[in-house]
Amino acid sequence: MMMLRRKAAQFALALELRSTTGATLGDVFAFTSGLYFRGKLTYARAFGASWVITPGAGLVEPEQRIRPRDLDAWAKIRVDLDDRRYRRPLERDARALAEGLPHAQVVLLGSIASDKYVDLLLDIFEHRLLFPVDFVGRGDMSRGGLLLRSARAGTENTATTISEASFSFRTAATRSIRRIPLFAQSSLWSNPAHD
Repeated sequence: MMMLRRKAAQFALALELRSTTGATLGDVFAFTSGLYFRGKLTYARAFGASWVITPGAGLVEPEQRIRPRDLDAWAKIRVDLDDRRYRRPLERDARALAEGLPHAQVVLLGSIASDKYVDLLLDIFEHRLLFPVDFVGRGDMSRGGLLLRSARAGTENTATTISEASFSFRTAATRSIRRIPLFAQSSLWSNPAHD
């Protein structure tokens, strides 16, 4: 992020971020986190729309344009469900998404071991919150590569439900139901998507 934010940076994305219109959230996150986010973004675009969980702004579409002041504001908010500045916008937007697409399944493209969003999302989406089976046992870079390969092949990954109590996996039947790939970013941000 520092290289992107340097005032002396003259590459296209840095100039775009500092412009009056800003740069897209997706481009900024893909630049700062590399393969994993790029994989999540490419996968979500291939199979639906997407949202990024942001500190203080809730769920934001990756096409949303942001400026340095947005990043500065987000940096001041703890990514912690006990911080209402983080929790309330995320909860508001997740509930709106759940109500707007009541039969859609939501695929979380992030860590289910994180207490930064999983409990809240489980409370809202319940059995509709899914996780890619092939993510189990993989690191971030491997997950990113998997998502890029899947998107390029046009093959949606098999997803299973997340057990609320133990975060263990149960086999879920693959159905042709609307699916919303949710993808989580780094320890600072997370990302969801919809179909």
